[in-house]
Amino acid sequence: MKKNIHNFYVCSITFICALLLSSYVRTTQPNEQISLPYKKAGLTEQQAAAHLLSRFTYGAKEGDVERVMKMGLEKWLKQQLDGDLEDTALNGMLGNFDAINLTNTEVENIFPRNVVRLAVRDGYIHKDSVNKANSKEYRATLANYMKEKGFKPQQELYRQFINQKILRAAYTHNQLKELMTDFWFNHFNVALSKNQCASFIPAYERDVIRPNVFGDFDKLVLNTAKSPAMLMYLDNFSSTGTNIPVLESGGDMMMSDQTAQRRKRGQLAAQVAKAKLPQNNNKKQGLNENYAREVMELHTLGVDGGYTQSDVTQAARILTGWTIAPMGENGYGSPMKKILEKAGDDNLKKRGFVHDGDFLFVMNRHDNGEKTVLGQKFPEGGGYEEGVALLEMLAHHTSTAKFISKKIATRFVSDNPPQSLIDKMSKTFLSSNGNIKSVLMTMVSAPEFWSANALREKTKSPFELAISAVRSLDAKINQPYQLYTWINKMGQQMYYYQAPTGFPDRGQYWINTGSLLNRMNFGLALASQRIPGITFNLAALNDNHEPESAEAALLIYSKLMMPERKLDETIARLKPMLNDPNLEGNVAKAAAKTAPPQQMNTMANEDANIMEQGTDKEKLKGKKALFNKEPAQKAGTNTMLAQVVGVIIGSPEFQRK
Repeated sequence: MKKNIHNFYVCSITFICALLLSSYVRTTQPNEQISLPYKKAGLTEQQAAAHLLSRFTYGAKEGDVERVMKMGLEKWLKQQLDGDLEDTALNGMLGNFDAINLTNTEVENIFPRNVVRLAVRDGYIHKDSVNKANSKEYRATLANYMKEKGFKPQQELYRQFINQKILRAAYTHNQLKELMTDFWFNHFNVALSKNQCASFIPAYERDVIRPNVFGDFDKLVLNTAKSPAMLMYLDNFSSTGTNIPVLESGGDMMMSDQTAQRRKRGQLAAQVAKAKLPQNNNKKQGLNENYAREVMELHTLGVDGGYTQSDVTQAARILTGWTIAPMGENGYGSPMKKILEKAGDDNLKKRGFVHDGDFLFVMNRHDNGEKTVLGQKFPEGGGYEEGVALLEMLAHHTSTAKFISKKIATRFVSDNPPQSLIDKMSKTFLSSNGNIKSVLMTMVSAPEFWSANALREKTKSPFELAISAVRSLDAKINQPYQLYTWINKMGQQMYYYQAPTGFPDRGQYWINTGSLLNRMNFGLALASQRIPGITFNLAALNDNHEPESAEAALLIYSKLMMPERKLDETIARLKPMLNDPNLEGNVAKAAAKTAPPQQMNTMANEDANIMEQGTDKEKLKGKKALFNKEPAQKAGTNTMLAQVVGVIIGSPEFQRK
């Protein structure tokens, strides 16, 4: 008997995996050459609207296709490219998060990186007692210190940051803007897993990425290069070179003036050196090539962009002295804060320093010798301006035009976009000063965007799957972090991707047996409303009409959740799964056995962080409740309908954009 049950279990899971994986095998058809975007591709206006929604939103909501048609496809697209629609309801939700609008300095003051060190400095804790960090007295003392100083644990900042991303994606009317924010953040990736830069990441996305997603590419390159998050992430904040006095030919008067200028510079430089700027404690000081390499390989030219190792080294020399301005009472460069304030920005500028918000160019750390990058000479005596010139050159390079165009097309068209489309987009990139909105317009206006090869050829990431699912169900999200834990289970820990490449944007990275089981497990859990804080009414989606059977429900809800798609094959594949009473349990067990490796143990880190910073037991208990599974909620709909919708969400067709 036990053997029969085991065989049934194995056969069921094997069948599910085979069913899901088989539908991803598709033949590639030749590109269709058409003159008009969608009509000559054989698409109706309804299908074209659905395609726009699948590519330029996080998923269509019920009735969206009709709304886009009523407005007009071109007008809807223009609104999305402008990205300035009112988001009153969303802004009300975001108002609950008091940390997401803080400046970096405010973050440094409220969410300090090392509370224990500060408590020792201020005499609240003796340095020898740090070894007794698990004692009740130690934790209570640290908690009282944090309360008195107004400090908060950093995990609270990160949780609010993740919550706002989920809510924006699910509710914003400016869907394309949010998609492009995700795209550019991934392109210029920084990671919360690197503690040195983590607290700067919320402002990085808010102030550097989101406002510039449709603008000129060179602005994105320059602004990311100067941001504290990127400076820390790729270690350029500590990169130094030799600054040699450079004399110009001329008379004695000129020589005398230059000597005086050097003396003034030297005095300020000595003060700066004495004050000590942020250092990279893990590496020796000197030239650091990390950022110079990645800005060429990943941000601009691409790995085959025509640069050499010599170009990387020379570019790194140009970018020496680019670091972080002092911020916060206890933050980076605090000892230098008074020196810079006393000198004043104008005085600093005269002496070769540049202070721009959280960015600081330190003249005496800069290698001002002659350099050559990609055949372009940068004469000796340069300063901050040669770094700007270098980034401008890279941002406007022909290799950059091709690389960025291909990456955008890969995200929005197909995993292997046709070269003809890349060429059109590259041409627009070069002729428009790298204007991103213009490149997107060229892409969506091209026949290749509407061709058969482009339709349903993109696979949703776990984040995109989760957001598209809650949007299709018109769900109310009361606990966004609960979705994050499921997205993490499906293999995408947002903001924690450690490599500067960012998450890959091809389906093969996301789709395998384990990930498909986890996706099906998510779909079934969501549909049965077993994810705390996510609520919806399945019956209301169908005007409260109850389907006559599971098969009828499958057809009705497939059309509601995947509008304007050919669903015959999908429905045929899914029917055998509808009436399996053990489906949910079997999928959950199999998914647990094939869980993707975690990049970090979120709960363990949370506990350690809270314990270190002395948070009381009740607060810890409350935070654990956000991570642990709560008792199953009542579905609010019948079990049959929940299983049907769960199967649809987990189906290969729903995984496609």
